[in-house]
Amino acid sequence: MIRTRIVLAALAAGLLGGCLQPAQAEAVVSAPEAAIKANETKGLKTAVFAGGCFWGLEAVFSHVQGVSSVVSGFEGGKRADAHYETVSSGTTGHAEAVRITYDPAVVRYDQLLQVFFGVASDPTQLNRQNPDNGTQYRNAIVPQSAEQTRVTTGYLAQLKKLNLWKQPIVTAVEPNRGFFAAEDYHQDFALKNPDHGYIRRWDAPKVAALKRVFPGLWKPDFTRG
Repeated sequence: MIRTRIVLAALAAGLLGGCLQPAQAEAVVSAPEAAIKANETKGLKTAVFAGGCFWGLEAVFSHVQGVSSVVSGFEGGKRADAHYETVSSGTTGHAEAVRITYDPAVVRYDQLLQVFFGVASDPTQLNRQNPDNGTQYRNAIVPQSAEQTRVTTGYLAQLKKLNLWKQPIVTAVEPNRGFFAAEDYHQDFALKNPDHGYIRRWDAPKVAALKRVFPGLWKPDFTRG
C-alpha cells in the first residue's frame, strides 16, 4: 500500500522515468491504404500493438471509430512479471502494449494498421520511442489470428517498398504469448490526466494527427478501456 502511494504520488508529479519523460511527438506519415484488405468474420475482434509508451497508443486508438475498448498492458513476457515497475527494468521480455477491441464491420484491421504506422508510433526506432529506451518500448505487432498475420505481413511488405520514412522499418511481428493488463492507474490515462506534461507534449499531438490525417476514422469521444 505504501509503495502504491509513492508510485501514484510520483505519477502526479511527473517524476517517474520511462514513459513519463517529456518528449516530442514523432513525425506523422500519411500511411497508405493497405493493398491487402482484412476479411474477418462478424463479431468483435481484438488487436494487440506495441509501440512505446502505452499511454499514447491508448489515447490514439480510443478515438478510432469502431473501437469499443482499449486496454494498456504488457505483451511478450510472463504473467508473473507483468507489473509496471518490473517491466520498466527492461529484463522481462514484455513490451508496453495495448489490446484493442473493435468491430470489423466499422473499422477493418488493416485500417488499424494504417493508424498504428501513420500516427501512433514510429516504426523505425529500434527498442525505443524517442526518449523512452529499452526493449519494453519496442515496436511490434502481435496478430491474434491467421487473417491478421496475413494482412500484417502484406502491409509491412507494402510499406517497406515505399520508403516513406528516412530510416528502415524495424517493426517486429511477434507470436501471441498473452496480453496482461497494466495497473489501474495506467488505464484511460490521457482522459484522466489531460494536463500531464507527457500527455500534452507527446500524446495530444498524436490524437490531433489522427483527426487530421484520418478524418474518416476519427471520433471525438474517448473510449474508456
